[in-house]
Amino acid sequence: MPALHIVDPERATGETETLFTATHRALGVVPRLARVMANNPTVLKGYVDAVTALSTKGTLAADVRERIGLLVAQENRSDYCLSVHAFRGTRTAGLTAAEATRARRGEAEDPWAAAVLDLAAAVVRDRGVVSDERLDAARRAGLSDGQVVEVVAHVALGVFTNYLATASRIDIDWPLVRHTD
Repeated sequence: MPALHIVDPERATGETETLFTATHRALGVVPRLARVMANNPTVLKGYVDAVTALSTKGTLAADVRERIGLLVAQENRSDYCLSVHAFRGTRTAGLTAAEATRARRGEAEDPWAAAVLDLAAAVVRDRGVVSDERLDAARRAGLSDGQVVEVVAHVALGVFTNYLATASRIDIDWPLVRHTD
């Protein structure tokens, strides 16, 4: 049973209704996590705006964004977010199941994606403390300072959704992937 109220899209009004409509248009569904965020429409709008900006104007490709999501969800033991990123990663971003599994461990065959995951792993595991050596390695791999900031933003959004999904104890909308798998 959920620990937080799940807002019914059929009863939503105003900005929440608009955000739910846009979410449904983009995903074909209004996920339970968005329904929990809707308890505070400002939070839902901020999240939708941030994700939209990063996915449409950011420099990281969809497969890299999903790899970061998989890594962060695995590190935070969020089965809800692990399930959504596994689904989106393999169904819409072009990852193979093996690539998704490797991403959960912070690994990738592509050297640039591996450097991104190495940086993201340091950010999530060390709570933002990133050594000069790690930053230098990211730059040597070709990441700009702007891309470093973008990686940190994706980690931060992942931590937010991981924590909210876990705290709210919502059912998973996607095919289940457990952090213990």
